Amino acid sequence: MALRISAKRVAATLKVSNISAAPNCVLKRNASQATAAATNLSEGIRNEIHREASLPNADPAADSATTALVDEQAPYMVKTYVRPPPMFVKGEGCYLWDVENRKYLDFTAGIAVNALGHCDPGMTRLLAQQAKTLIHTSNLYHNPWTGALSELLVQKTLESGSMHDAHSVFICNSGTEANEAAIKFARKSGKVLDPSGEKHEFVSFHNSFHGRTMGALSATPNPKYQKPFAPMLPGFKYGTFNDVAAIKDLVNEKTCGVIVEPIQGEGGVLVATEEFLVALAARCREVGAVLIYDEIQCGLSRTGTFWAHASLPKSAHPDIITSAKALGNGFPIGATIVNQSVSEKIVVGDHGTTFGGNPLACRLAHYIVSRLSDPSLQKDVGIKSKIFLEHFKALQQRYPELVTEIRGKGLHLGLQLTQDPAPIVAAARERGLLIITAGTNTLRFVPSLTITEFEIEEGFKVLDEAMRVVTSPVEEPAGKQLKGEVDSPN
Repeated sequence: MALRISAKRVAATLKVSNISAAPNCVLKRNASQATAAATNLSEGIRNEIHREASLPNADPAADSATTALVDEQAPYMVKTYVRPPPMFVKGEGCYLWDVENRKYLDFTAGIAVNALGHCDPGMTRLLAQQAKTLIHTSNLYHNPWTGALSELLVQKTLESGSMHDAHSVFICNSGTEANEAAIKFARKSGKVLDPSGEKHEFVSFHNSFHGRTMGALSATPNPKYQKPFAPMLPGFKYGTFNDVAAIKDLVNEKTCGVIVEPIQGEGGVLVATEEFLVALAARCREVGAVLIYDEIQCGLSRTGTFWAHASLPKSAHPDIITSAKALGNGFPIGATIVNQSVSEKIVVGDHGTTFGGNPLACRLAHYIVSRLSDPSLQKDVGIKSKIFLEHFKALQQRYPELVTEIRGKGLHLGLQLTQDPAPIVAAARERGLLIITAGTNTLRFVPSLTITEFEIEEGFKVLDEAMRVVTSPVEEPAGKQLKGEVDSPN
């Protein structure tokens, strides 16, 4: 993490200040000596030099190789994202490296995706092997891995004490596609039960996030996402998360489906109460509505159990589970797991996908599911969760004016703050730690499930320092601050 100061910038400043500049090669070889001699540098340049010297991962400078590459490529990319300055080119385990070869500890895991860490050796070996064998045939033909993955998902779901009547699986390419399939299956179920078409309404909850495609977006009642593309699909209704008393009026005879996250990730790491999910499931059974648990972010052992709802009584189990993110550990894949009541209503031609279920994605996911369903890994998630919680409590005691609440389960955790977390995210990044936000003023922690205790300790030393800087009356982060929510690109 060496000091990087532009030789051109220093030389230009020396010239303006009437200080004879050393040869360019000397400046490149040891810029710090040149700047130390430049006693007439402007205050701004001196502050920048001090910042770059004191911060191991200061954001890339305007004349850096990173900025040059970003600026060169930006005109060709649709501007759907705002990103911090670093550009990552390598990953291993819980670490990333940028173009400037600086190392970062990653507490984000690609937004809860890289559950086995970056570039898991077993996964990369299988990827290369399968890529040499068969990548894609389309669903016009059989391949051995779509069925093998489907069977494994059903088996591991049943073994885990989750969805007790899991029956079959539709494989697709992403989380939003998994939710689109679930929405269509619920609509079809409604039409089978009531051919008049009256049973078509769909219920979701405020602060939820289910995806960006039109059906999933219609189930995501956030004006920021919906307004630019209004009107939404007809028939969608929204309720208050964890409001048991409102369920009876919200879910009625016209309701064909209800979708809910057992833990609302993008909404701020908000955990559904058992009372709420039990009551919601009971009402769905009463009116014949399909209950969908969106476990795209909270599922596949992130909470310490294979699915987040595993601790619920059977009466609260869903009719459909949707999955993605960790299912591919970075490779695009999604899955919609259904019970027999749903699957028997779906016939040939009701739904489809060109790429979904391809042998490469399915073979990788088969390996990943085998790893993530390991009881020893799940036990370790619980142990690591306790370490995170201990550190959270220590931060809450140290910064009571900043940290107000600790939320979540397993390694799906959140810290509720009294202010915008953007300065903390920036301060942590420029000290080598990557963290993200959720909801309103919430720091979200979704690291790889394979993170070590040493890496957790390392990360919290940086986070503590970042909070110290942000709460200091005389210090502030120097890096770029991204305001607002970090949106999941499902």
